[in-house]
Amino acid sequence: MNRRNKPPIKHAGRLKDRFGAVCIAIACIPLLFIGCAILTIIAGGVTHLSEAVSSAEVLFSLQMSVATSTISTALCLLIALPTAYAFTRTNMPCKRAAETLMQLTMSLPYIVLGFALLLMFSSPAGKALKDIGFAVVFQPVGIVFAQLIVNLPFSIRMMLTAFKDVNPRMEFIAKTLGASSFQTFRTVLLPLCRNTIISTFVLTWARGIGEFGATLMLVGVTRMRTETLPGSVYLSISTGNTDTAMATAMIMLVVSAATLVISNVLTKPIGAARVSNRKRPRKDD
Repeated sequence: MNRRNKPPIKHAGRLKDRFGAVCIAIACIPLLFIGCAILTIIAGGVTHLSEAVSSAEVLFSLQMSVATSTISTALCLLIALPTAYAFTRTNMPCKRAAETLMQLTMSLPYIVLGFALLLMFSSPAGKALKDIGFAVVFQPVGIVFAQLIVNLPFSIRMMLTAFKDVNPRMEFIAKTLGASSFQTFRTVLLPLCRNTIISTFVLTWARGIGEFGATLMLVGVTRMRTETLPGSVYLSISTGNTDTAMATAMIMLVVSAATLVISNVLTKPIGAARVSNRKRPRKDD
């Protein structure tokens, strides 16, 4: 067909605007859904927040959650960084099978992972560990293991993605200048993945704070012993104390919001604030 005879496309901009309007309308659905859930927590918990903060049981669960999540997050990063390096920068055998195993773990329900840990530490080998003083089942240390098995595949996955996105040319140049593999890892790869490492730490820590399914299977929820913040919510609802449950949920919401703010501040590009605060040149200049 001749170009002159081709009918002109009419109202293309209007159709584009209609599509954008439909997308905005659809985007409002999850915003409304999530916003209503958060407002429900705030409305139900803010009135009893002072009582929850002064409660010894809630404070114990907060300290337990913070302590166990910090330990498990540190362990996750210590394991995830070399694991991701082995998967992306070495000739490790069966790498594809190992990555598939990690993805399989991420897709399993947390309660199944906790049940697997319960069977492991209830086996003869687990009982032998208990006999030498390393008890895990129904003990606070079990919370760390529960958070570890839930968050470790997530941390490895995030670091894998970060390492794969880094151009290996810079590492190759560093090695041609005489740097060892560890020096290249420390001085080239880690600085380039700084923001991802910080995000992984913060998100893993926040996931540890909210972990419940695997913890419930491995250590249960015992008041003032293995009670975390989600466990405190569970116990409060089980006993009909809805006000305390909502106030505890409000504390978790505040912790999550603070975690998000810290993550955004730490992962902000170093020169961004400097550039934004710099006075823009005038057109006359």
